[in-house]
Amino acid sequence: MQDNNNVTEFILYGLSYDPNIQMFCFIFFLFCYISLLIGNLLILISIHFSHLFHQPMYYFLSHLSSMDIYYTSSVTPKLIGDLLTERKTISYDFCMFQVFTMHFFAGIEVFILTAMAFDRYVAICKPLHYMVIMSRKKCNLLVLAAWAGGAAHSFPQLAMTLKLPFCGPNEIDHYFCDIFPLLKIACTDTYITGILIVSNSGTLGLVVFVILFVSYAIILWTLRTHSAEGRRKALSTCGSHFTVVVLFFAPAIFSYLRPPTTYPEDKVFALFYTIIAPMFNPLIYTLRNTEMKNAMRKVWCQKLWGKGNLTQLH
Repeated sequence: MQDNNNVTEFILYGLSYDPNIQMFCFIFFLFCYISLLIGNLLILISIHFSHLFHQPMYYFLSHLSSMDIYYTSSVTPKLIGDLLTERKTISYDFCMFQVFTMHFFAGIEVFILTAMAFDRYVAICKPLHYMVIMSRKKCNLLVLAAWAGGAAHSFPQLAMTLKLPFCGPNEIDHYFCDIFPLLKIACTDTYITGILIVSNSGTLGLVVFVILFVSYAIILWTLRTHSAEGRRKALSTCGSHFTVVVLFFAPAIFSYLRPPTTYPEDKVFALFYTIIAPMFNPLIYTLRNTEMKNAMRKVWCQKLWGKGNLTQLH
């Protein structure tokens, strides 16, 4: 496909041309990325080495943490590196790879968030059937379905992008390769392609968000009959979930559910769903979750205590 194009690399405009702003962004996003990696790895290790791994909610949370790492790593390291260079370029092949991986892992994350909402719905609205409905086999099927959903979302996006001819302009007004900025510089009529992309990414985001909103509304309605302590615990858990959903979906829907064009604000909104929301996920899920905090203390205290004992023995 690349042989049919005159373009072998693209020039990214990045976030700013001002050296002072670029240095500030480098320090800030490096801190964000390191915090994201540490936070999500802490959650992954704490869940896998505790009893929480056998609970559906935390099983899904461990997969969500993995997706946050994969998803953000498809964009952020390149952004951080480019902030130190004057000329920001990306090869055609890596650009296509970035388009695919971003949409693939983002699609999986969307469906895992849906699985987590379904888990909370069953736990609160059908507690007597919870262990039957949310068995480990069915949880594995839901995770597998999430991966299949990510593939079903991303492969058509990649196929449409690979068909775009680029015969001259190669400057992308963004800090990563995404489909709308690429449509802008393609040397062909992209109206139909744009509509197809909106119907894929935008409609998917809106439909899933509506489903999640309705499910949490049903949960809130059901909580009327629960005890005060039950309501408090359920609201704390569901509040964390819904905060993550809003942080991820609101900017994503703005970016994709609209006519296929680009705006200067796109880069700011993209920062939310590519870096900021995944960075806050570990904080949101741990600070308001006593069970998660207790598991983390137990796992890490055991590891540190075990190392201390070994040191004393030597």
